[in-house]
Amino acid sequence: MLEVFDLSVNYRGIQVLDSVSLSLQPGEWVGLIGPNGAGKSTLIKAILGLTAYRGQVLWQGGTLQRQRRKVAYVPQRSQIDWDYPITAWTVVMMAHTQALSWRRRSNYEIKRSVRVALERVGMFSLRHRQIGQLSGGQQQRIFLARALAQQADLLLLDEPFTGIDKKSEAMMLAIFADLRDQGKTLLVCSHEWGTALNRYDRLLLLNQRLLANDTPQVVMTLENIQQAYGANIQPAVEGARSAPFMC
Repeated sequence: MLEVFDLSVNYRGIQVLDSVSLSLQPGEWVGLIGPNGAGKSTLIKAILGLTAYRGQVLWQGGTLQRQRRKVAYVPQRSQIDWDYPITAWTVVMMAHTQALSWRRRSNYEIKRSVRVALERVGMFSLRHRQIGQLSGGQQQRIFLARALAQQADLLLLDEPFTGIDKKSEAMMLAIFADLRDQGKTLLVCSHEWGTALNRYDRLLLLNQRLLANDTPQVVMTLENIQQAYGANIQPAVEGARSAPFMC
């Protein structure tokens, strides 16, 4: 479905990503993990064409830029201007801005899809609330609703669980599982550790290069973790194979 070949990103002489190759299949829920500064967010932005890169990104055999309507992006909360005067309803309506340019849909159909998406994340009653007046979990649910209204086949989510409440996290996890069951593909950039990683079908361990690409049990070994995070992690896990980062 999504194929990335030899992708590299260089910022002013600094190598951020080095020859990353990977593929994502329909119905996969994949976790993208690695230390701070590993290039996780950069990889997602490069896939979306939001940053310059060398290499190739293909979606169903064609360039992703020509099929962007099939891809939904949920950015980090820190990248959003929460003071911008926009309501929750309008944020979700933005999912149809691009859609209107490639197919004609009635106003009723658009509003219905927005309502269904807001109801699915439990936010329809707050649809007229300014986005900056919502809690962190509510804000993240609104941006997930925008992705749902887009009806995309590929969802790229950058730190969706950061700064949210347990209720929002549980709701989002249930929705992610449903999307996977529908054959959608999800790539989730995450700082999670421990047994939470077992929810993913596959993990991509990144630190400028792709260090491991397999099931959580195969990826989360002491050798891989030390390679990604540094050998000085050893004292924290010595004699404890069930350390916080182990599955």
